[in-house]
Amino acid sequence: MAIINSVLGPVDTADLGFTLAHEHILVGPPGAFQDYPDLFGTNHMERVEEALKRAKEGGVDTIVDVTTLDLGRDINLMVEASRRSGVNIIACTGSWLHISPFLACITVDRMTDVFVKDIEEGIGGTDIKAGLLKAASDISGVTPVEEVMLRAVARAHHKTGVPIAVHSYSPVQVGKWQLPILKEEGVDPKRVKFDHSNDTTDIEYLTWLLEQGCYLGLDRYPGGIPVGPSSQARTKTLKALIDAGYADRLCISHDWNTLHVIPCELGLTEEEILEINPFGYLYIKKVVFSQLREMGVTEETLNRLCVDGPRNFFEGA
Repeated sequence: MAIINSVLGPVDTADLGFTLAHEHILVGPPGAFQDYPDLFGTNHMERVEEALKRAKEGGVDTIVDVTTLDLGRDINLMVEASRRSGVNIIACTGSWLHISPFLACITVDRMTDVFVKDIEEGIGGTDIKAGLLKAASDISGVTPVEEVMLRAVARAHHKTGVPIAVHSYSPVQVGKWQLPILKEEGVDPKRVKFDHSNDTTDIEYLTWLLEQGCYLGLDRYPGGIPVGPSSQARTKTLKALIDAGYADRLCISHDWNTLHVIPCELGLTEEEILEINPFGYLYIKKVVFSQLREMGVTEETLNRLCVDGPRNFFEGA
């Protein structure tokens, strides 16, 4: 057991329960929700409350919100959402891919201090503390400024003990570039989770990450938005990793959100997105678990998924 930060205060990992380890409440440009809330539609808090209460009633106890500053993080929204819904929400600090040009020459140590402050004192002048560190690189590999952020996250991890979630582009095995940098900074791979790992069906690569000691975030359900493996293909990959004995180091999730500005590259309308996933944060329980049952996964194993993996990750097991 370990004590970690939630947006409503410390929580014991033994009390996390069924945990979705990579989700969002809100996604958009930084500051947009505060300055241009109409971009996110209307009745914001009511929609969030409804989505999270539905998840809670469906058996979801905890959501890890991996929204960083450059993804539009609103920490006060997370607090109110947790209070109204009863769902534990764990916030993160770190960076995603839209790093401001103003930070292009920032030093590792300065960013380390910022991330540590978010964890030890609070985010944005509040006393609401982050419980997770995040870094990101995508199809282009690790760019120079992303390397600065990755090293800063590693050093903040050493100062705080908070684990690291890594946005990675698994189809071209970007994890093989990111992990050596973290190791160079002295990070134990068992404190690292490589997210979006089910954007590939390459079992050899995913097994390599697991053999290093890392956790995997299989968090792009239902899939196929706009491209990538289908839901069924992702579940076949999940089943193969379960059969290989890695169930306790898998963190299954959706990368879903309730409030958003839809990126143009998706090429989808709001209605089309909801048609693909009408279950929101319950898609895994409603669809993926049914797929796994058909593949022969036992109820005992299903009951462990989304419980053991996230808890072990936060505990550094």
